[in-house]
Amino acid sequence: MSESILRVGNASGFYGDRFDAVREMLTGGPLDVLTGDYLAELTMLILGRDRIGDPALGYARTFLRQMEECLGLALDRGVRIVVNAGGLNPAGLAEKLRELAATLGLGQARIAQVEGDDVLAAVQATRAGVLAANAYLGGWGISACLDAGADVVVTGRVTDAALVSGAAAAHFGWARDDWDRLAGAVAVGHVLECGTQATGGNYSFFHELRPAARLRPGFPLAEIHADGSAVVTKHSGTGGAVTVETVTAQLLYETGPARYPGPDVTTRLDTVRLEPDGPDRVRMSGVRGEAPPPTLKVGVNRLGGWLGETVFVLTGLDIDAKAELMKDQLAAELGEKQPAELHWTLARTDHADAASEEEASALLRLVVRDQDPKLVRHATATVPVESALAGYPGFHVAGLPQKPSPYGIFEALTADPAEVRHTALLPDGRRVEIGPAPAGRALEPVPEPGLPEPLDATGLGAVRRAPLGAVVGARSGDKGGSANIGLWARSEDGWRWLAHTLTVARLKELLPEAAELVVTRTVLPNLRALNFTVEGILGDGVASRARFDPQAKALGEWLRSRHLDIPEALL
Repeated sequence: MSESILRVGNASGFYGDRFDAVREMLTGGPLDVLTGDYLAELTMLILGRDRIGDPALGYARTFLRQMEECLGLALDRGVRIVVNAGGLNPAGLAEKLRELAATLGLGQARIAQVEGDDVLAAVQATRAGVLAANAYLGGWGISACLDAGADVVVTGRVTDAALVSGAAAAHFGWARDDWDRLAGAVAVGHVLECGTQATGGNYSFFHELRPAARLRPGFPLAEIHADGSAVVTKHSGTGGAVTVETVTAQLLYETGPARYPGPDVTTRLDTVRLEPDGPDRVRMSGVRGEAPPPTLKVGVNRLGGWLGETVFVLTGLDIDAKAELMKDQLAAELGEKQPAELHWTLARTDHADAASEEEASALLRLVVRDQDPKLVRHATATVPVESALAGYPGFHVAGLPQKPSPYGIFEALTADPAEVRHTALLPDGRRVEIGPAPAGRALEPVPEPGLPEPLDATGLGAVRRAPLGAVVGARSGDKGGSANIGLWARSEDGWRWLAHTLTVARLKELLPEAAELVVTRTVLPNLRALNFTVEGILGDGVASRARFDPQAKALGEWLRSRHLDIPEALL
C-alpha cells in the first residue's frame, strides 16, 4: 500500500461547467489525478435525445474539446484524467479520444474506458418510451484501468464520488472490503464532485467572502491519505474559499439519511469530522464505512409527454381579479379539450404605488402538460394570443409564445449487481470484468444521535422575529422526485437552538409546499447539521419541471428567508 499523499482535483461539476477549468487545474499547482463530473439525471435525458439523432453521440462533447486543448499538457505534467463524460457512450468517446491523440501527435496516450452500466434493453422490455437506463457503478473499474497504466479513463454512469474513490483505491492498493478507507474517499469525492460548490459557490454566506474571491471561485482538490482521511483545499491564488462551512454545505448537498449508500460502500455521514487545517484547508477524518446495499441503483429516463408555459404580466390594481379573469377565459376557450395537467401560479412581485412599471407588476405563470403537443400549444400559445385584445386591462406576456417541448420523467429502479456487466477496457485492449462487492455483515440500525442540551431561554434574553438564515446556512438539491435541504448552525449555541427548534412540523409550517408531503429529518451532530428529505416535491424529477425551481436548488434559501422567533443572543 502506497503511503504517499494522492492529490485529486476536480474540473467539472456538470455538463456545461467552466470550460477553462481543466487548464486552470493542470497549471495551478501540483496534482496527480484530475476528475470531472459531467453527468446528472437531466444530463442523461439530454444525452439520450442526442443519441436518437445520432447513435454515435451520447457523450459529453465538451470534454473532447477540452482534451483537444489540454491532453498534451496533462501528459507532460503526469496528471491522469478520470471523467464520467462517456455518458451513454463511453466506447464512442474513448475512440474519439484515441483519434484525437493520434491527430495531436500524442499516440503514446493510454486511453481506457469503463462500461456495462447501460441496461436500456432490459428496462425497455417492461417500460415504454425509455431513452436511457443506467446502473450506477462504483470505482473498481476505474481502479483496474489506472492499475493498467491508463492516462485517461472515461466512464459511463458511475456514482459521482467513484471518480475519486476509484483513483484512491488504485493508488493506495485498498481491498474491496476496506470499508472505512473507501467511505472516507467517497465522502471526499462527494465534496469534490460539484466543483466550486466546495469553494464558495452557491454558499449561503457568500457576502462574507472577499469581493475578488467571490467572483470566480477556484475548483477544489483534496490531499488524500492512505487511511481515507483527506484535506480539502484549492490551488493557491485562486478565488473562493475553503472553510469548514463551505465543505459542510457540500457534504449536505443531495444526501439524505446518515447512511449514504453506494455500489462499493455505505458511507456513514454521521461519522464525518471536519476541522480547520490552515488557510483554505479543511481536514476530513473519522469516516466509517459499511458494506454496500445488495442492489445497484438504476436511473431511468423516459419521455413523459409535451410541456408548454406562458407567463402573463399583470400590472397595477386588481391583480387577483385580473388573474381570475385570465384563468376563466382560458377555461372557457378550452371547453372540453382540457389538457392532462394545467397549473397556475401567481407570483406577487408587484409593489403598491410603484415608481416603475416593472415594480408594479405581478407574474401569472401557466404550465400545461399533455401527450398531444397540439393541445399544449393551443392552451399556452393560441388562446393567450387570441385573448390579447379581449382580456384583462394591460394584457401582455413575458416573451413570445414558445413551441411545446418534450419533458422527461426520472425513475429510480434497482438491479442485481450480478446481472450488470461492469467492465474495464484497459489501454492494451484487454477486458476485465468487475464482480459485485463482497458481502458484509448485516447492518444494524444507526444509533439515534443524541441532541445537544437545549438552550436555557431564561439566560438568553428576549427573542426577536428574524429570518432563519441570520444564524443558519443551507444547501438544497434534487434526488429524483424528492429534494433535500441540509442546514448547519454557525455556532455551538446556534446548534443547540436549531436542533430543538427546526422539527419536521416546524419545517412544514415554514414551507407550505411541503405541508402534505412526507418529510424525514436526519440529525448530524458532528456537522452541527440537520438534513431534511422532502419526498415528491419535484414530481417526476427535474426533467418534468414540476415546480418553479425544478431542481430545488433554492429551496434551502427560501427556508432561510422565513421568519421565526430567534434568541437575540444568537443574532
